[in-house]
Amino acid sequence: LAVKLSERQRSPHCLLVKEHQVREGADTAHPPRRTLFVLNVPPYCGPDSLSRLFSRCGHVQSVDICDKPGPGEKKDKLASKFFDCKTLKGFQVAYVVFRKPAAVQAAKALSQEGPLLISTESHPVKTGISKWIASYEASIVDPKELKAEVDAYMQDYDKKMAEEEAKAAKEEGVPDEEGWVKVTRKGRKPGLPRTEAANLRVLEKEKQKRARKELLNFYAWQHRETKREHIAQLRKKFEEDKQRIALMRAQRKFRPY
Repeated sequence: LAVKLSERQRSPHCLLVKEHQVREGADTAHPPRRTLFVLNVPPYCGPDSLSRLFSRCGHVQSVDICDKPGPGEKKDKLASKFFDCKTLKGFQVAYVVFRKPAAVQAAKALSQEGPLLISTESHPVKTGISKWIASYEASIVDPKELKAEVDAYMQDYDKKMAEEEAKAAKEEGVPDEEGWVKVTRKGRKPGLPRTEAANLRVLEKEKQKRARKELLNFYAWQHRETKREHIAQLRKKFEEDKQRIALMRAQRKFRPY
């Protein structure tokens, strides 16, 4: 499919399009028969540009641009403006999802027409310095928008945790289909032991923890001293073994085999 950025561009750019075909259930975000797979997408061509380009074929439901092909998953919520931003560089791939399957066939038939324009007067595509300036301005974080997004996320998180706690409290002590009862740590308040033996065990654990934190052979001279002591012990043991073997030979009790 030949496309041009503007009328002044002499040589068109070619997009490679085909119907997206995968196994049932392998790609949940891009349904078969309604998804157009587009290759060789230039960096200046964003989701809005592709949506306007293929809108003449039918209603475009969604446009996903990725750095490489792969299975997609349905997104429950929109990506974060501040935390999920990812800049794609170079040529990319796109998945254009239409509302009706006939639009995919109409998009494939566009290759028989002349080069299509990506940038128009009503919807210009920014390139060069203007695009860099727009990207820089978009990278500046607005504290109010950031605070609003964080507050909304924390509210959703608190709501989700409250629902999970309510569900766990409701299911606590209730047997399942096989008769098993789920035991949780919620509600357990173990008291502090007051016996002398328990206090001694706690002190011993603290002592062992401090001993593990000590740095053994941290300095080079400690490492050398440890090696010397080990060699001296080996020599001492060797001499004791020689004396014991000599004594056994004298008593005719030495049987090495």
